[in-house]
Amino acid sequence: MLLARGRERLEAVADEIGGEAETCDVGEREQVDSVAERVLERHPAVDLLVLNAGVPGGGAFLDVPPERIEEVTRINYLGSVWTLLAFLPGLERAAPSDVVTMASVAATIAVGTSGPYSASKHAQLAFARSAAIELEPRGIRMHTVLPGWVDTDRFPDPTLARRLPARAVMDAGRVAEAVLRTLERDRREVFVPAWYRPVPLAQALAPGVVARIFSALRARGFVKRS
Repeated sequence: MLLARGRERLEAVADEIGGEAETCDVGEREQVDSVAERVLERHPAVDLLVLNAGVPGGGAFLDVPPERIEEVTRINYLGSVWTLLAFLPGLERAAPSDVVTMASVAATIAVGTSGPYSASKHAQLAFARSAAIELEPRGIRMHTVLPGWVDTDRFPDPTLARRLPARAVMDAGRVAEAVLRTLERDRREVFVPAWYRPVPLAQALAPGVVARIFSALRARGFVKRS
């Protein structure tokens, strides 16, 4: 069962994999509740829920309009909350079941050029960590995948993609493989690639140093808007 806002692309993918499709903007709670009701009527038990919806921020807090900040927050953070709550009865009926939250390395580190996006992902990660504790007694396992740059049509800046080392940019298939491994090994949080893991530790231990590094990278054009 695939949920997304764009009907044409959504139905094309559903046809390709032999699945079903429902249009839904996860940033709108009423739409999520409505689609969950329809889906659970047909499929009462949900073995796996993947919270994958996300949009780029488009800039820093001082660059983008308040409406954009609200939209990013609704989709990237609240969309995960509304979707989990709406499908919780199905997850409980299928228990033991799994939830995968697709966050981002941006959920663990903050830089000035992508504040709204990073803040929404920080909130999403905090939600996943808290929900994991609440869901465990219900037989539901929560997993969080934190990828770095992924080469998709949503990639924030093609110029930046060309400047980054090749190993720093992944295709979506690599992230999908990481999700499968995460489920198979019952991992709580996974960075993709794994060498991103020290980054949040560095900011926690030396925030001033990391801030100066990112300021220097921005001045050289290596750090662009999200």
